[in-house]
Amino acid sequence: MADAKVIPFDDDRSRAGGGAVQRPQRRRGAGSRLKGEPAVVREVQPLPGRPIKQDDVPVTHEEPEAPEGPQKSQDGGLERRIAGGLAFLRKRLTGDYEVDDFGYDAELTDQVLMSLLRPVYEKYFRVEVKGIENIPSEGGALIVANHSGTLPLDGLMMQVAVHDHHPAGRHLRLLAADLVFMLPVVNELARKAGHTLACAEDAGRLLSRGELVGVMPEGFKGIGKPFGERYKLQRFGRGGFVSTALRQGTPIIPCSIVGAEEIYPMIGNAKTLARLLGFPYFPVTPTFPWLGPLGAIPLPTKWTIQFGEPIPTDGYPPEAAEDPMLMFNLTDQVREQIQHTLYKLLVQRRSVFF
Repeated sequence: MADAKVIPFDDDRSRAGGGAVQRPQRRRGAGSRLKGEPAVVREVQPLPGRPIKQDDVPVTHEEPEAPEGPQKSQDGGLERRIAGGLAFLRKRLTGDYEVDDFGYDAELTDQVLMSLLRPVYEKYFRVEVKGIENIPSEGGALIVANHSGTLPLDGLMMQVAVHDHHPAGRHLRLLAADLVFMLPVVNELARKAGHTLACAEDAGRLLSRGELVGVMPEGFKGIGKPFGERYKLQRFGRGGFVSTALRQGTPIIPCSIVGAEEIYPMIGNAKTLARLLGFPYFPVTPTFPWLGPLGAIPLPTKWTIQFGEPIPTDGYPPEAAEDPMLMFNLTDQVREQIQHTLYKLLVQRRSVFF
């Protein structure tokens, strides 16, 4: 039997060669190339009378391009933070920054103090905020809250809540007791954060400027009460905060804080030691002073801060600030609203820590 001839695909070229048999071209894979051929995939020509199949189309393996948007935004954000930090340090070193006549440093509060308090607020106490819309976007207002927790962390958490959750990013100026401004380091930090002495003169000046002022009328009676009396409001003083709000015609916003009572369960009070140190009380808790510095770490309770509906004062005549009966009624109204909200939040709370 005669050997079969190999018929090339291109008949015309076989005839031109005088009938010489030509070796058919071998189909190369997508990743192979001829010797000396540049690493570029050549276009595949279709065979005569045969449609192109998907397998005949070479697959090009190109290097994937790095995503530009997110990476560039992250790099740009990092560069902006570094530049902002350097600019902040330069202003601190050269003294090119402003404070008001109360000592309030807005730039230091925003960039440093709030940044230090925010992880405690968000991760440790996991504060939930309600009723933030009851705080006006502009103009003066007086926020009145309950006070508890052995150490005044509730005021600081309330300050972060207003700053971070209010749409206008308002700053809360707290009225603090005399003891705060007698302690060396605490005095400077409190002034820089915008706190001032709890007196009618300072409160009136801040409210007249359109500032948001916070006050806790229970004072040391509330913050230093025993654990067995938790969430029972103490006396609200003589109603001086109501008189200040009436003179300025600013609304009073009740605020209820749940969670602070359990951070340092106060089971005792070393009164003799408190007198020697000049403190209003010296707390004894299940962990302090038995564990030393470790006992000063607060328990990670779950907090809720609720701002109630404003109580307007602009409808009263100017002489209303001197009416003791009116001040008593308004003070009692604010106190009852805070106490009622505390009971409601306690009923809704699933657990102290969750």
